[in-house]
Amino acid sequence: MSTFTKVRTREQIIDVVNLARQIWTDHYLTIIGQEQVDYMLEKFQSEDAIATQIGDGYEYYIVWHNGRNSGYMAFFSDADAGMLMLSKIYVVRAERGQGLGRLMLEFAEHVCRERRIGTLWLNVNKNNTRSIAWYKRMGFKNVGSTMQDIGCGYVMDDYRMEKTVEQ
Repeated sequence: MSTFTKVRTREQIIDVVNLARQIWTDHYLTIIGQEQVDYMLEKFQSEDAIATQIGDGYEYYIVWHNGRNSGYMAFFSDADAGMLMLSKIYVVRAERGQGLGRLMLEFAEHVCRERRIGTLWLNVNKNNTRSIAWYKRMGFKNVGSTMQDIGCGYVMDDYRMEKTVEQ
């Protein structure tokens, strides 16, 4: 059984920070290197950064599975534009391949339906080939490239992927 807990407290934010450090170090080291991983964790997944994002309308959820925190996700809903940005969707290595990513995606799609949002979108690193393939299997389409300067000489060189959510 898996449960989704909305992140509201400082303790829950710290749980996300710890999950992020574990998952990002494990997954992104070979894609972007240790220095950029460390920079991005501090800039986007530190306690202060997550608290600010939540204050700005991002919704974070921790996924509890097999008796432990096994992943997390975050999204930002723009009902006026009819879009929901899936900002984060991460599962710890030991729990991958058990359908948690699919459950998290289904959760995001459910939110889209509740809010009458027709498009779910995300950015994914162009070199993150396994994740790109998974998103395509889940019905996402690559709709183009995007490059964002994130400071200190680093950029996020991504594909934007979108999925239509049937109402």
